[in-house]
Amino acid sequence: MSACTDEDPRLHGIRTKIRVVPNFPKSGIMFQDITTLLLDPKAFKDTIDLFVERYKGKNISVVAGIEARGFIFGPPIALAIGAKFVPLRKPKKLPGKVISQEYILEYGRDCLEMHVGAVESGERALVVDDLIATGGTLCAAMDLLERVGAEVVECACVIELPELKGRERLNGKPLYVLVEYLDD
Repeated sequence: MSACTDEDPRLHGIRTKIRVVPNFPKSGIMFQDITTLLLDPKAFKDTIDLFVERYKGKNISVVAGIEARGFIFGPPIALAIGAKFVPLRKPKKLPGKVISQEYILEYGRDCLEMHVGAVESGERALVVDDLIATGGTLCAAMDLLERVGAEVVECACVIELPELKGRERLNGKPLYVLVEYLDD
């Protein structure tokens, strides 16, 4: 599901605050820069509010944020809906015992880690990140949570790059996005 098809006037304000940077970090990439969104308190608040309105009252006990930009959106959503925030980090960033999930990117492999015991079996989880491209990172996040017995209710991203077909890799798991970027 996508809020993009919604007529909520806040979506236009959010969309206009996301800067597209051509050829970053390498040639051919159209980088979706959310730092310009964060500089606008109204657009940033509207972004959080739209997610909170969607997830309030859905009995979500865990908001799992993917490093690094999922750490920006996840904590305020978690606080507003009364859930705990669990960071999903790159390797060797979390102290103590962790579980890991490797995944494949277009340009290699990566890994996400989560503290052992941070999420318990039966908890209802929301996965949050800023953007979905090919879907590899979101799939790894869901795999981590499901391995410990959590139920992933939905994935939430600010931006989707639909031409990269990441949504198709989520095996039918619901994805909610606010803005689609279509390469014209």
